[in-house]
Amino acid sequence: MTYQFDFSSLWAYWPEFLQGAWLTLQLSAVSTVLGFVLGTLCAIGRADGPPWVKFLVASYVEVIRNTPLLVQVFIVYFGIATLGIKVSANAAAVIALVVNVGAYTCEIVRAGLESVHKSQLEAADCLGLSKPQIYWHVIIRPAIERVYPALTSQYVLLMLASSITSQISAEELTAVANRIQSDTFRSFETYIVVGIIYLALSFVVRIGLWLFGLAVFVRKRKLGTAL
Repeated sequence: MTYQFDFSSLWAYWPEFLQGAWLTLQLSAVSTVLGFVLGTLCAIGRADGPPWVKFLVASYVEVIRNTPLLVQVFIVYFGIATLGIKVSANAAAVIALVVNVGAYTCEIVRAGLESVHKSQLEAADCLGLSKPQIYWHVIIRPAIERVYPALTSQYVLLMLASSITSQISAEELTAVANRIQSDTFRSFETYIVVGIIYLALSFVVRIGLWLFGLAVFVRKRKLGTAL
């Protein structure tokens, strides 16, 4: 038995594919920014916070990293509805993705914070820098720069993992593909096209994050050299 590929029936759905890809990028962008903020704050709390904060952050990280993202999405979506709060599927998707990626960001950033040598802190203290200045210029920014490649990879994975939110009817790329293949009965061709789009999105996200890092960290080094 030979399979006859037929992509012609999918051409009419290109606007829907593009709309799904655009929503995937939107979900990923919002989740990345909020997840980075959440993860960085948790990393600071776990590295230098009081014991009870360290315990809470460690518990949060372990729970999230040892449960499936799909289960987390269901808990957020159906749990919020159980409380009587109406939230759209897209909003629930963002909340679940932020909570998930925040835990992974926490551990990545914490590794960067722990890589800062004590001698650098002592030198900054000798220069008369205040504690906020030391924490920002000597600890946070260099730590983020060191782990930025790992963060980039994590956020690309986040974009790909957003496909799971199709299970709660978030209208991202995979949800669009599910609807299209049910209309055209060309499942194989539909998911080949979606796979290619995800591959392209991965390159777009990776290049965008690389350019952002280049602008932030290279500019910082130039300013430091000028000073």
